[in-house]
Amino acid sequence: MTKILIIEDHALVREAMAQSLSRLGADVVCVEAGNADEALAALTADGSIDLAVIDLMLPETNGFSLLAVLAKRFPDIPAIVVSAMDDEVSVRRAIKAGASGFVSKASSGAALLEAVQVVLGGGVHMPVGRAAAPRATDDGVPASERFGLTAAQARVLELLADGKSNREIAALLGLSEGTVKVHMSAIFRALGVSSRAQVLVAIARHGTRL
Repeated sequence: MTKILIIEDHALVREAMAQSLSRLGADVVCVEAGNADEALAALTADGSIDLAVIDLMLPETNGFSLLAVLAKRFPDIPAIVVSAMDDEVSVRRAIKAGASGFVSKASSGAALLEAVQVVLGGGVHMPVGRAAAPRATDDGVPASERFGLTAAQARVLELLADGKSNREIAALLGLSEGTVKVHMSAIFRALGVSSRAQVLVAIARHGTRL
């Protein structure tokens, strides 16, 4: 069973998202919350939630603040932002706050399903045409040199930047998923980040070549 928490203050929008997400399969269960307090109560009461889908324009506590709380209190639960605030600044801010994906409310239901599948698979999903930041140019400093990564960690980082999940990286490099997770932890420490999405921001900000 896959359990998804939808955090959106408009009931009709919540119901529409739940209907779209039901197309992922009969084993998908949606839990609904109308604000941050309800969302945190649901997460505290139910330890089986796999993913949070968050609107940025929530009453009282906005989505950016909620993302920060989730990253601190529930770091193992990835979050996808679904918002009408889809400008470049909002996308980057959401990723910096801890989101693993961003979907514009102007997008189709298929875009939401794609984002959910990518993030549940351990990847990062960005809106079409809106990267977290421009990709580094060829004259950037190699990641292994700038961040002190080993050759193996640099290969994992390159595949992470391509949106590959831990399982896909393990298969491509002939490693176990446990080994990939060890490399991921080392990469996060070296870059000073706490999520896969933040890795992409850090790479681009430093002009690093993969």
